[in-house]
Amino acid sequence: MNTSRTHTPHAVLLAHDLERMERGHPDAGQYRLVAQRLAAALDQVQDTDVLQPLLQASPAAAAVYENLRYQHAGLCRSPLEASLAAEQTARAAIDRAQALARDGAAPAGGQASGPAAA
Repeated sequence: MNTSRTHTPHAVLLAHDLERMERGHPDAGQYRLVAQRLAAALDQVQDTDVLQPLLQASPAAAAVYENLRYQHAGLCRSPLEASLAAEQTARAAIDRAQALARDGAAPAGGQASGPAAA
């Protein structure tokens, strides 16, 4: 009996449920229960080649899987380019905010606050 293949259909169903819940407004306890069951099902699958189609089709399952493996592989399923772009965008926004604070200028579309604005 191939353990990875016997647990995969269960993981597929749970991933589908989790995706559906993410599009709605689920009860937190129900969401947690499905996520925990999905984590257990994913943990049982030893053949990562069997998991790839599921993880590509379900961002929620991919996030759960990545969290399970984080201690060993970090954010192994996150594209490096997207992570780098997000970091660069955040850094640019922080730099702009710091420059505005240094210059004493109000943010775009906003009013200056504090004693100088009075």
